[in-house]
Amino acid sequence: MTLASILHPTTVPVDLGDRSYDILIGRGLLASTGERTAALMPGGRLAIITDATVARLHLAALTNSLDAAGVGYTVMTVPPGEQTKCFAEYQRLCDEVLAARLERGDAVLAFGGGVVGDLAGFVAASVRRGMSFIQIPTTLLSQVDSSVGGKTGINSRHGKNLIGAFHQPDLVLADTALLDTLSEREFRAGYAEVVKYGLLGDAAFFDWLEANWREIFSGGPAREEAVARSCAAKAATVSADEREAGQRALLNLGHTFGHALESAVDYASERLVHGEGVAIGMTLAHEFSARLGLIDDAVVARVTAHLVEVGLPTHMRQIPGQMPPAETLLDIIAQDKKVSRGALTFILSRGIGQAFVEKGVDPAAVLAFLQEKLRS
Repeated sequence: MTLASILHPTTVPVDLGDRSYDILIGRGLLASTGERTAALMPGGRLAIITDATVARLHLAALTNSLDAAGVGYTVMTVPPGEQTKCFAEYQRLCDEVLAARLERGDAVLAFGGGVVGDLAGFVAASVRRGMSFIQIPTTLLSQVDSSVGGKTGINSRHGKNLIGAFHQPDLVLADTALLDTLSEREFRAGYAEVVKYGLLGDAAFFDWLEANWREIFSGGPAREEAVARSCAAKAATVSADEREAGQRALLNLGHTFGHALESAVDYASERLVHGEGVAIGMTLAHEFSARLGLIDDAVVARVTAHLVEVGLPTHMRQIPGQMPPAETLLDIIAQDKKVSRGALTFILSRGIGQAFVEKGVDPAAVLAFLQEKLRS
């Protein structure tokens, strides 16, 4: 780490009026958590929600910083994995926060990846009808996507992220040094969300990723730049459409297909993790766009080639185990949050960096497309 990155991190503002906050990005930021928390909420206490893996690797560094700044806290640990985003864990954590006598002016601190952030955020949105919320994302996926924007929630047997609330954090600390401990698979999965920002609205960023992805993976300066550019793209979208009434839906490029695939394997991480589902989903979204005559096959080939080059899956046949029939996948898609009055909504593409929201997509066309992809 460098002193400069701690004292002068890259700052990406999220402009939401009196609920605005900053995303701070840099190596070594975890060490400044205590000082920053004490300044943000003098005299406040924290409910730290983390998972067992992150606790083993990084919790001591976090609590040392809090102890040095005199910030009180209670630690609550959950099992790692998507299946943790469930009613049982949500209820347990709400009860533990109340049992710790934390007040509305205290804060829930999410210390983990997307699962922990979504779950802890929903707890923060619910207990005492809304507590302060701090995000310290520990994965690439959560640093560039899920920790920003205020979407919180848990999964249902009907689908992913169907129960939750919009609850913005008060601060996001993205310490890129924490990414050094990720497995290669988890880092690649997070990179799928970085690629998404280039594909949905920034062709120049996608060009840059094609040229610089190796340095991002190796931990060079390009890593912080990729995180910052991704966060800036999401911040701009969230500021313009906080509750996904319109263009924020673009951030779901690849997610309609991807969430259905995650649900189909019952969120079993040994078969599929979120970023892998997004990678396959983005490929499917571009292939479906080509099927509709919106883009030519060369665009699909370029998108697929980059995902393959970095080691991400691009086809449903790469998911271990038996997949359900196309009819089951379509039924899951019909529960997607973007469905309006029963009409399917997809994020499609007219080219690299030219994603758009398409409402009223013909279910028969989607079914035929899925049937073909499952056969191929």
